[in-house]
Amino acid sequence: MMDFAQLGWEAGTVGELDHRLLKAPHVKLRAATPGPSGDVVYSVDLRINEPNSVFLSSTEMHSFEHFLLWGFQKYMPKNFISLGLMGCQTGFYLILFNEGRMQAVHDVYEKILNDVLAASEVPYANIAQCGNYKNHSLELAQALARRVLEAKPNWKRII
Repeated sequence: MMDFAQLGWEAGTVGELDHRLLKAPHVKLRAATPGPSGDVVYSVDLRINEPNSVFLSSTEMHSFEHFLLWGFQKYMPKNFISLGLMGCQTGFYLILFNEGRMQAVHDVYEKILNDVLAASEVPYANIAQCGNYKNHSLELAQALARRVLEAKPNWKRII
């Protein structure tokens, strides 16, 4: 049995929860999957909006996704596996290898959000690196980053 509290997560919020109760923005451990060699794959919800409320536009999600991909690759190169869009358009799934400490995830997420605010362009938003390179907005990504950063004191408030 994994000790989620030792990683900084509240055990009662790990896993699937009733979406009618979720608060946002939040950062929540969704799963920790140990492998046969002792390695662990962590899935983290980076929830931006409360479910069944307000949804992110495709342009917001797309541009913000590019920043998150760029940032997690930059700041966690040995741990970052992938980032996925939540189909409900309320956030992202972050997949990490052998890094499940809440404070580490929070610290890197905050760095990335600050990088978004200081950016002059959306990373990878060009025809060579993006399949929909015209669907980006630095302004929307920055507004989203600002809103999530302002809510940082509540990132641990899941329900």
